Amino acid sequence: MAGGRQRSAPRAAGEVPLALTGAGPAQLGAAPRYDREAQRALLAEYASTRDPQVRERLVQEFADLVRSLARRFANRGEPLEDLEQVGFLGLIAAIERFDPARGLEFTTFATPTILGEIKRHFRDKSWAVRVPRRLQETYARVMRAQERLGQRLGRAPAVVEIAQELDLEPEEVLEAMEVGPAQRAISLEAPGGGQADALDLGERIGQEDHNLARVELQDALAGALRHLTPREREIMILRFVDQLPQTEVARRLGISQMHVSRLQRAALAQLKRELPAEAPVPMPS
Repeated sequence: MAGGRQRSAPRAAGEVPLALTGAGPAQLGAAPRYDREAQRALLAEYASTRDPQVRERLVQEFADLVRSLARRFANRGEPLEDLEQVGFLGLIAAIERFDPARGLEFTTFATPTILGEIKRHFRDKSWAVRVPRRLQETYARVMRAQERLGQRLGRAPAVVEIAQELDLEPEEVLEAMEVGPAQRAISLEAPGGGQADALDLGERIGQEDHNLARVELQDALAGALRHLTPREREIMILRFVDQLPQTEVARRLGISQMHVSRLQRAALAQLKRELPAEAPVPMPS
């Protein structure tokens, strides 16, 4: 049945053939059609040769199965084309693992793998925060076990009881339970309390205070200023707090501008000695 087809170049394992990114020969609305004898021959050939071209022919043979399974999840917020591509990855994984010698029908073997891949896609996409798949799967098991034990015991089960039910360590159960809130994101515009006038969550979140970084520096500078003479401290305040030019400082203090310049240099040199090396020393503008 592949006599009229051109043989394409080999593909890496797990790569979806480009021919499958669109609709195949079969209409998307049609039920899957299989030529079982030809497919069994191809499966046996691939099991013995691992020929990538044979695998691509198998992918094309079972493309309708993937599309049929993907359509079960249509209208759930994910494009059907994306779901089909995820399903093809599951199909390739099933082809790689299938052993014709066991006598199973390939569709029976491949269907759970394809469905599992699509469901994992939804699970990965539905979490608001990216969580390792191992924790997602453990979380799902913990939730199911919690429900079973709750019905059996008539109360909320303890972490140790859930761990025993699943043959896990209590730490693993706790780790899985802690990732539960990552499934859902809460809008920053959501009310922060039960009252109508409650602040939004976004209004309750603190913002970075850039002045905090200056507190330690101000404390160090205050200690360093104590090592200056009263005249030097006054000049530093007039120059770097009041931002006065040297001429105005000299006029207010009744001294020459040269004297102001000399006292300022001496004060700056003293501050450099007293302040930490990473602290900036004020420089005249």
